[in-house]
Amino acid sequence: MQSRPPIIINRLDADRLQRLIDEASDKDLFVADALEQELERGEVVDPEEIPEDVVSMNSRVQFTDLARGRQMIRTLVYPRSMGEVEDAISVMAPVGAGLIGMRVGDTIDWPLPDGGQVHLRVDAILWQPEREKQYHR
Repeated sequence: MQSRPPIIINRLDADRLQRLIDEASDKDLFVADALEQELERGEVVDPEEIPEDVVSMNSRVQFTDLARGRQMIRTLVYPRSMGEVEDAISVMAPVGAGLIGMRVGDTIDWPLPDGGQVHLRVDAILWQPEREKQYHR
């Protein structure tokens, strides 16, 4: 596995994600553990300090699964918002957890519960709350 790129996480997102991790059900433990490792290694900053090219919660992201050659556009959401956003991907899904904090152009190998992995590249951030000054979204 390649080394993971440095990540930046909004302080409010980090607090909310830690609560999700702490309350994870047995079926979500694999992703919760991986997400917690990301929080521990990430640089946590105030929402106003998030660069415009960083994937934060509620960002609409264009990314490519390089192993499958498949490009997707998804909005990274908390599990409770899955039914409210048409193109949602949960941060508690393996691919969603892998996207948080990455910058445009970053690639990452991200583990899957079945022992496999995905190789992801962030291509663009089509919408980001912090860029729109929506710091508490």
